[in-house]
Amino acid sequence: MEYCVFTEPHLGATYADQLAFAQIAERTGFTGYFRSDHYLSGMGDGLPGPTDAWVTLAGLARETSTLRLGTLVSPVTFRHPSVLAIQVAQVDEMSSGRVELGLGAGWFAREHTAYGIPFPPKRFDLLEEQLQVVTGLWSTPIGETFSFDGDYYRLDAAPALPKPVQSPVPVVIGGGGPRRTPDLVARFAREYNVGFPEDHEIRARIDNLHAACERVGRDPATVRLSIAMSTFAGATDADLARRAAAIGKTLDDVRDGTNIVGGADEIGERVEKYRSFGIERVYFQVLDLQDAEHVDFLGTEVLPHLPR
Repeated sequence: MEYCVFTEPHLGATYADQLAFAQIAERTGFTGYFRSDHYLSGMGDGLPGPTDAWVTLAGLARETSTLRLGTLVSPVTFRHPSVLAIQVAQVDEMSSGRVELGLGAGWFAREHTAYGIPFPPKRFDLLEEQLQVVTGLWSTPIGETFSFDGDYYRLDAAPALPKPVQSPVPVVIGGGGPRRTPDLVARFAREYNVGFPEDHEIRARIDNLHAACERVGRDPATVRLSIAMSTFAGATDADLARRAAAIGKTLDDVRDGTNIVGGADEIGERVEKYRSFGIERVYFQVLDLQDAEHVDFLGTEVLPHLPR
């Protein structure tokens, strides 16, 4: 089992806030630090304002040494795939091969309107072409060129440089769709993230993935299964209530049977449940980026007691 810290910096965080989280996560033994890729807060005022995901990860690449670093997930609407391929390859080199690319269709229409970013209706078609372009550029042998003629993107003899350190860079695709998402995972991804499901939804999502792998002749065991879940950890109910209140919730709100809530024993029970489905990586989503003690508690008091 692997355990990662997952943050939502668009809710309100500086680079320094994220660096503090990442360095605590590294010191306490987490596998990785992942962040969302948004430019607009959907909750509160978002002060001091957004930070760019790949600029942030480039900085963290130079200020950490063991953490896996990545996005959950970058939307296809923000970056041309050729530019994204260059950015990710560069950050992979800066980190000595520790980057993972989470890529998705995007969903937050309001942030696109706010910043004047196009938000087309058929974004899954964009996602498929972006995956083809990004992975195609990375896999083209040095000295050869890459061309692509799609409905949305056209590349003519691109030099396909720079190359990432990893070959291939792990691609993460997530979501609960029954057909299109699993098909893209089976074709392009190292990891399938089942998202934020209720327990009764997990098995169906994994079964859909296995069916997609069968359709393309891929061994489903080669796809890592992961889950992301909002997390509220603490030694006492008062600690948990304080952390819930920080995002405008009560303790009863977050103890909904789906979120990860409690101390080491309670969180351990949730993780064992995930492991019973074959899930191999858990992303603990922590929403208050001014609460670095939350990550420290997870790392020092909870992580040592979780299954490996």
